[in-house]
Amino acid sequence: MLLSVVIPTYNRLPILKKCLDALENQSLNDKVQNFEIVIVDDGSTDETVSWLRNNFETYPHLRLFEQSHGGPALGRNLGVERSRGDIIVFIDSDLVVDRYFLINHVDSLFKAWKKLGNRRCFTYGSVINTSNFNCPNSEPFKLQDLSWAYFATGNVAIDKNVLEISGLFDTSFRLYGWEDLELGERLRNMGVKLIKCPKAIGYHWHPALALDQIPHLIRIEKERAKMGLVFYRKHPTWRVKFIIQYTFIHRCLWEFLTFGGLINTKTIRPLLAFLIKNGQQGAAMELLRLPLNLIGVRQIFREASLLGLR
Repeated sequence: MLLSVVIPTYNRLPILKKCLDALENQSLNDKVQNFEIVIVDDGSTDETVSWLRNNFETYPHLRLFEQSHGGPALGRNLGVERSRGDIIVFIDSDLVVDRYFLINHVDSLFKAWKKLGNRRCFTYGSVINTSNFNCPNSEPFKLQDLSWAYFATGNVAIDKNVLEISGLFDTSFRLYGWEDLELGERLRNMGVKLIKCPKAIGYHWHPALALDQIPHLIRIEKERAKMGLVFYRKHPTWRVKFIIQYTFIHRCLWEFLTFGGLINTKTIRPLLAFLIKNGQQGAAMELLRLPLNLIGVRQIFREASLLGLR
């Protein structure tokens, strides 16, 4: 059986190299005798494309496709369309997987297919967040790594035919966030079952928090708010409202926890600087999440008002 690992990427060359090294180091078995790595470059402005073109011999499973910058949904769709495999595995380009990643996904899929009598399911692996660039797979699993998402493209595997029947990703999600969870809602409505696969481990690298990242993180929250409403307009249910935090419960929660916005990215900046200076970037990030959540919730209510939503 041929697997296709589909990876959209945009300006992430340093960690992408580690991602590819880990994939080329996979252990295979009788069920997984071959695989391909389908990279879709989303208009990178760094050296990603030229470096990949010069390293096909180093990465024999690699296939490269390019598109103008249009977002990960468009990139994943192109990757699926150009893929040759029976099973599609989605990961992000900042994910470093362990040696048995692919066979653990496939073993779990085969067991589920046999039990269900069909292929209407997908496997969802473990994602461990880390800021350790030199050795990302040294990070232990933490409580913060738990995810309640139904379908998240950081680490999933699914039968290609089932995926194509779902309609693939909605390319109207051009900004950050929600395109994978929206597809998850459609899969859920089709009766496609989630199969947990904790042994398929991926280490999600992101740089340790620095103060100069705050404007970018604020922008991401505002983009998530806009895309959250695209999600809600397609699936106007209470479930989706809770997922995107478009409820008065969430509005009241984050207003309360930030004392009506008195705790904000400016007022806590000295404390963040102190924590970062003392090597407590993780604690600083958890503290920063308070005002970031408030920014996101306020933005989504503001956008909803402009759109006339309730």
